[in-house]
Amino acid sequence: MKIINTLLIFAIATYACLLSSLTGYTQEKIRLTDAEIASIGVIANQIDINYANLAKEKSKTEEVLKFAATMASDHKAVIDQAVALVTKLGVTPKDNEVGQKLLNDSQTVLKKLKSKQGKAFDKAYIDNEVEYHKSVIGAVEGLLIPQADNRELKGFLQNIIPALKAHLAHAEMVQKQMK
Repeated sequence: MKIINTLLIFAIATYACLLSSLTGYTQEKIRLTDAEIASIGVIANQIDINYANLAKEKSKTEEVLKFAATMASDHKAVIDQAVALVTKLGVTPKDNEVGQKLLNDSQTVLKKLKSKQGKAFDKAYIDNEVEYHKSVIGAVEGLLIPQADNRELKGFLQNIIPALKAHLAHAEMVQKQMK
């Protein structure tokens, strides 16, 4: 019971941390340029690649390993597409407060994940992936798309929503299998 409570607290803390990173910013609080949006997009995808790479190192569970491989591959493809788009548009991604908060928060999550072993790691990783994807979807829909000025950037962001939702559904499926 103590382990379950610890994992539950970890999951809630991770969710709160990511949610505040991504959705704590509203259009009234911060105004993002297309260059800053591009940077946030690359950072968010790289963070999930980092989580997936850790899972590929630590997990022995087939479903978790398959999920992690999909996350690493899909998010790398999104970064490649984003780089191609910003190159075409002549936009240089610009560092910003939202991206820095994402990076800082991800380091905390990685540290917590690294401290887990076996099934506890698998559960913590998948729980984090569920909450991370919910948070990213909310931020893309509620912050990044509304603030994107360039039509192609806005279209790119709109087009990745289905993939993010598919990732969320996949993570939730793995999460249910682990219970």
